[in-house]
Amino acid sequence: MALFNKLPGYSRSPAGIERKILRALPSTLTLGLGVLILPSLFLRLTGRSTWDLSQTASMVDIYTMGAVLMFVNVVGIVATGAFIVMVMKGPAYVADRYDMDDADEPRSPRQPNDGDASH
Repeated sequence: MALFNKLPGYSRSPAGIERKILRALPSTLTLGLGVLILPSLFLRLTGRSTWDLSQTASMVDIYTMGAVLMFVNVVGIVATGAFIVMVMKGPAYVADRYDMDDADEPRSPRQPNDGDASH
């Protein structure tokens, strides 16, 4: 018995924008993270160590971390959505049969079950 039986006569849907999105995500993630980290990196590389600049750098680091986490979550959600669309456009599969015990003569809805004592 084959585990995955494709539905005969089923044609796959053509690839759409979801493939373009999935191909663009690695470069989008890399470029986006680079842009988001730039302000924090710039403040760290300026070399000044005054108290005011140190406080400002700490605040920029906190905002940068928040923006990076939000950006990574958004990219992950978009990737998940595009992957789901890609899978749903794939081939259809035949489900396994489920033999019913009373398939020839189904019970009427008003008949009690065999073990039911109530009338």
